[in-house]
Amino acid sequence: MYDDEELSAIREERKRWERERLEPTLDRFGERSERFATVSNLEVDRLYTPEDVADLDYREDLGFPGEEPYTRGPYPTMYRGRTWTMRQFAGFGTAAETNERFRYLIEEGQTGLSTAFDMPSLMGLDSDDPMSDGEVGKEGVAVDSLRDMEVLFEDIDLARVSTSFTINPSAPVVYAMYVALADRRGIPREELRGTLQNDMLKEFIAQKEWVVPPEPSLKLVTDVVEFAAEETPKFHPISVSGYHIREAGSTAVQELAFTLADGFAYVEDAIDRGLAVDEFAPQLSFFFNCHNSFLEEIAKFRAARRIYARVMDEWYDAERADSRRLKFHTQTAGQSLTAQQPLTNVVRVTIQALAGVFGGTQSLHTNSFDEALALPSEEAVRVALRTQQIIAEESGVADVVDPLGGSFAVEALTDEIEEEAMEYVREIRERGGGSVRDGVLAGIEDGYFLREIQDASYEYQQRVEAGEEVVVGVNAYTIAEDTSPEILRVEETAQERQLERLADVRADRDGAAVETALDALDGAIDRGENTIPYVIDAVEAYATMGEIMDRFEDRYGSYTEQVGLA
Repeated sequence: MYDDEELSAIREERKRWERERLEPTLDRFGERSERFATVSNLEVDRLYTPEDVADLDYREDLGFPGEEPYTRGPYPTMYRGRTWTMRQFAGFGTAAETNERFRYLIEEGQTGLSTAFDMPSLMGLDSDDPMSDGEVGKEGVAVDSLRDMEVLFEDIDLARVSTSFTINPSAPVVYAMYVALADRRGIPREELRGTLQNDMLKEFIAQKEWVVPPEPSLKLVTDVVEFAAEETPKFHPISVSGYHIREAGSTAVQELAFTLADGFAYVEDAIDRGLAVDEFAPQLSFFFNCHNSFLEEIAKFRAARRIYARVMDEWYDAERADSRRLKFHTQTAGQSLTAQQPLTNVVRVTIQALAGVFGGTQSLHTNSFDEALALPSEEAVRVALRTQQIIAEESGVADVVDPLGGSFAVEALTDEIEEEAMEYVREIRERGGGSVRDGVLAGIEDGYFLREIQDASYEYQQRVEAGEEVVVGVNAYTIAEDTSPEILRVEETAQERQLERLADVRADRDGAAVETALDALDGAIDRGENTIPYVIDAVEAYATMGEIMDRFEDRYGSYTEQVGLA
């Protein structure tokens, strides 16, 4: 972007500035620290100049919004056309209680729904399973059967609202329930919009929720991808999630690299299934964390789009622009929230949300200030939503596409993060003998990902305890008084009400039809067929979440992590 003569002149001017201005100031006042770094411990320079982006090719590396390599954004007008989807995570107690919260959020201006499930539902257990006792409805909504899905979306127009489902091992069942609900309401499948997280590789890497082993889990993910490409083309069958990788303690570079590697693994598995890349890739979506280091996070998002566009082109021969255009949801960093002085979380979340917007996210969840203590209260979730609305409507940052594009610091950080992330991705591919999918599976089995994240997490905690990382209210600026707000408490009677509903479903349904549908699912599993049509038949007969997931576990077996930490 700059010729050699101009760079030489800038270099000489910098030397003069350092001699005449910087050195006297340093001698007199010094700086706050001997080293400045991001949350991920990526060192940042005092000053960035054109020298730091001397090798940048505008057309090849930045381009224009809506054109490859999409560094400056996936769409030409970005938020000048429409703002990102405001999608607040919600779910607690029974389907009826969560339906009330959904309708409240819609009335308050939310533009998309995001569903949190309780632990039994996440793990494919029914609410009356002995393992579910005490957990029903506690950290999300309990969903046992299609009856719960009917109540959950009562008076909500599925044709107009985009719905996200944060669920993984039992994601095929929840997806089948949503499709069956649309069928019953007469909504064409091709009109359904939303996102299913359905990212099992991330579970084995970071979040640690699974039912069946990695390879059959991957097979079920691809079943959903294949079915969705044909039946629900507006619905995203995977949200490849770096969020939980970051929450487990990874750096920003690791989050980006491991998430993209998982995404490429799913691409390879679908291609091996016989799907054409341009048939399914436009439906893939991603989900990233947004932490406190403002410039690092913006650079991470911009690097993500650039890596994805190039790899989908060069490694997988994607021809459609939509197949090379990375789209993602962002959630502010739950890991960064503090139980101490929780109102300070409003500021953290605002900074993180701004980074997501500057980075070009397609949808955004802003955490509530009380989430380090409990599920968000109505007041806290309203503040979180208003944070997004103020950014969108009052700040002006949504009026300019990629407003920090061209910043010497942001472009240099984007290049650095891209380079370091690609080093990881290439290493994973080499571990798989040229296959990213096989490299990811091998890394799960031998503990590669676990060790990388563990080391990063340990190093960060050491810096916090040494005071090198300031956490306001925790290791600096502490106060003695209790600042805990009123928090949301899920009543114990929620479990009783859910068990009553489940008992009613079992009593009212046609038991023979349930067994016929479940036996047909067994046959599909044994034959290696796509299981989703059979899961839809089962949920339509009111087979429960646990009954369906038990069939998968019976056929595929269970999984216990065996890796060591050395």
